[in-house]
This record gives sequence, C-alpha cells and structure tokens, in this order.
Amino acid sequence: MLSTRQQHCLRGIGVRLWSDRQPGDEDRLEAEPDPALLDVAASLEVSAPAAPVPHPATDDAPLDEPRQASVATTPPASRGIPALDNWDDIIGAIRDCEACELSQNCTQKVPGVGDRQADLLIVGEGPGHDEDIRGEPFVGRSGQLLDRMLATIGIDREQVYITNIVKCRPPNNRDPKVDEAQQCRNYLEAQIRQIAPRVILAVGRVSAHNLLGSNLPVGKLIKEMHQLPGTDIPLKVTYHPAYLLRNPSAKAIAWQDLKLLHRLLQ
Repeated sequence: MLSTRQQHCLRGIGVRLWSDRQPGDEDRLEAEPDPALLDVAASLEVSAPAAPVPHPATDDAPLDEPRQASVATTPPASRGIPALDNWDDIIGAIRDCEACELSQNCTQKVPGVGDRQADLLIVGEGPGHDEDIRGEPFVGRSGQLLDRMLATIGIDREQVYITNIVKCRPPNNRDPKVDEAQQCRNYLEAQIRQIAPRVILAVGRVSAHNLLGSNLPVGKLIKEMHQLPGTDIPLKVTYHPAYLLRNPSAKAIAWQDLKLLHRLLQ
C-alpha cells in the first residue's frame, strides 16, 4: 500500500494510480506503475525540500568565494570574444550577442535563472514562446512539469540553475542549428565554470547531443551515467518535459532518472 506522500509523488509527474482511474481508461497510454516504480517512490520519500549540499572548503578557497569548475574549452581570446570570468561579463555578453541569426528574431535573450552556486545545473534546448516573452527558461507547460519533477525529490526551482544550449528562441521552436549552438557554447562553458555544479542534468535530445558530443538516441543515453567531457562532473540525461507531455508512458522512465539524480545529490 502506497503512503499518501508516495501517491502524491507519483501523481506529481502524471503517473496515474488505479484508484484514479475511470471505466474505459484501460486503453490509455498511462500504465499502472510496475513494482519497480513503487521502489522509486519509496526511495524518494522526503518530508521537506532538501537543502543544497555545500561544497567542501579548501585552504585557498573560503566558502563565500565563488566556485569554479575546470572545463576544457577553447580560450575565448582565440575566438575573438572577451574572457568571460565573472557573471557580469557573461550576462552582458549574452545580452549584446549578435553572432547568429537567432539574435535578430528573438524578443529578448534568455541567459538562465537560479542559484549561481547550485549543486544541480539543468540544461535544456532553447527558449520557447513563453520563455522568449518572460526572459526565463522553462516557464511554460514544460517548465511547470519540470518544477513538479524536481519537487518530488525535495528540490525547489530556486535551488538549481537552469539554462539552455542556445540563449535565443529558434524560429517556430525548431531545433538549434549546429552553428547556432556553437556560437552559444562559450557562454554555457563560462556558466559551468562559475557554477561548478556537482551534477548536470541534460534535458532532451538537443541538450544531450551538444553536451556529450554524441548523436545516439536519448533512449540509449538515458541508460548510462556520463561525465561532461573534459571534466569530472557527472552528467545525467533525461527526457524533455515536452516529450513527457506528449508521451505519458515515458514518465515511468523519468522516475528512474529522478531516483538516480536524488542519490547523486546526497
């Protein structure tokens, strides 16, 4: 028998229980969770949002000093851009960027939002319509689902940093082109250096392919744990919330991803 909390967690990302069903629901895609899902729900049982785990201090890096991750990158100077070694420079460079055609068509740039010393960095694809208007990533229906997914493992949106592969909305929400993603790459690398996350969550195919330099299907990438190339930062791939909204049966797999993410952040 599931506890009230476990039932709430399962409903939080749309996995339906038998008690919620109505006559005729048997033909729907959202299947009854199998026994493995009950183990997931039990492992994610939390009474309050988990506080971010602080990074250990070192003799030459006091706790209040910004953390920096070692990310193998092409030196910015060699690409004709200024060094992006602080948040003011990063945000300013993104706001002023006109390196590709995306900057000519968007309403505003969407650098990212959240805790700049977060343990968890979430990287999506690119801004959509709602994000383009509000200037913040993941604020539409996909963002609402992402917030609920994080809540099931005791994480508030304010405790993570959320950004995208590209910082401008691609027209008609198409995939970013290779050159567009490459133009934004230095901004993402700079953000990773400043945040120094303990874990990166790649949300969706575009994010996973760009971060890992892979073209394998997301379904295969999800099955393995990765590291961000050039670093020792663990990287987990999961389905994009927009995909989960279209394919509710995949939410069971997302639960397994949340379970592993929860463990990595402990």
